Amino acid sequence: MLKTLQDILHKVHLTRVNGLLDKLILAVQIDSRKVVKDTLFIAIKGVQNDGHTYIDKAISLGASAIVCETMPKAFQENITYIQVSDSHEAAAIIAHNFYDEPSEKIQLVGVTGTNGKTTIATLLYNLFTGLGYKCGLISTVQNKIGNEVLSSTHTTPDAISLNELLNKMVEKGCFFVFMECSSHAIHQHRITGLHFKGALFSNITHDHLDYHKTFEEYIKVKKSFFDHLSSSAFAISNLDDKRGTVMLQNTKAKKYFYSLKTVADFKGKILENGLTGLVMVVNNKEVSFKLIGTFNAYNLLAVYGAAVCLEQDPNEVLRVLSMTEGAEGRFEYTISPSNIIAIVDYAHTPDALENVLSTIKKLRKGNETVITVFGCGGDRDKTKRPEMAQEASKLSDKIILTSDNPRTEDANEIIKEIEAGLDSAGRKKTISIVDRKEAIKTAISFAESGDIILVAGKGHEKYQEINGIKHHFDDKEVLAEMFALLEK
Repeated sequence: MLKTLQDILHKVHLTRVNGLLDKLILAVQIDSRKVVKDTLFIAIKGVQNDGHTYIDKAISLGASAIVCETMPKAFQENITYIQVSDSHEAAAIIAHNFYDEPSEKIQLVGVTGTNGKTTIATLLYNLFTGLGYKCGLISTVQNKIGNEVLSSTHTTPDAISLNELLNKMVEKGCFFVFMECSSHAIHQHRITGLHFKGALFSNITHDHLDYHKTFEEYIKVKKSFFDHLSSSAFAISNLDDKRGTVMLQNTKAKKYFYSLKTVADFKGKILENGLTGLVMVVNNKEVSFKLIGTFNAYNLLAVYGAAVCLEQDPNEVLRVLSMTEGAEGRFEYTISPSNIIAIVDYAHTPDALENVLSTIKKLRKGNETVITVFGCGGDRDKTKRPEMAQEASKLSDKIILTSDNPRTEDANEIIKEIEAGLDSAGRKKTISIVDRKEAIKTAISFAESGDIILVAGKGHEKYQEINGIKHHFDDKEVLAEMFALLEK
């Protein structure tokens, strides 16, 4: 990319400039370690680090221009310093300019909400690929350009990485791109400046209050995504969520709603819900789907609605969607030779855990025991820990509390905070085993033929993070290993 500073600062609100704006810029970075000759380095104040402390390092590595919120006391010769009021916002606009405004050249659809983002984005990607389009996917589980799989480290990448990725998708011929938009990404302006063809809202429940501090602030951030859509975009919301209409209150986009409970643009009704999948009526047409559970009925309606808004044939959409698989680690189940059912799910919020356990309750044919294995991540919203215990206790016969990703916290202390949500009846059916592998092994040893084990919280993750180190750990692998030992 060969652009001048003047070019890439288009639409950025500048407070002050010291130096020349006609110099060529070869790269844009927010990570000083990646700076090379003629880079524009953007100093961002993050949750843990302040990029302003790395300005001198960036210059020593070849940065020729600096964007910052606070100007340094002394200016280095031949370096252009640009002061802005918000580096996060500036980074997003600069990245979009630097990478030739990639979102203007594709049909970009964003998905936000507490639960369901990954499944909806993945289903959209799988659906439109099945309809014959080359598509891009940006999700918690993985990023994809056509059939090429790229690793994913964040639900939504930083603004520089995101625009670089979108540009690659444009270069490789993607027509549609489906991406998750987390509340962190919205608040930190990672998606600012992008042109969205459409946006979807799944639901909003208790999560990320470690970051947003209040539930009202969390709602406000999610809503701001829709507030900034253009009049040429569409916005689809869940009418059955009590904040579904609020989300679209101030949007300029064309509004649509989906519902299982009332009249809506995209109306669904569940006829059958079992381990073989869902049978639903969608806008007066009966269809069978591979996905399981009421929460997936909502996800399917959202996807159907988006496809119709993207001018696809409704009958063809339902035909392809009926054969489409969901996202990895979302209600994935296996059945052992001795007929023990094990379900792995990413559920890591009280609402998500309640949804999964409610679905399991509906799948029970008799008095099968439901054994739930879960923990809570460290360095994250602590207020949801006792609430998750309460949800697990309501719908489980036995509970095994264990370690999730403790990160820098003590796993034993996290478990104690989860236990605080249990009443005396809940405590009687709960044991705690910090070692996650041992916890899963114990759950299997408790189970008899027909019983159901839910291993929740990590889903697609292939690691367990302890004190900054990621150790290989895969719930599905452990279950398969234990089932194999059981049959010997």
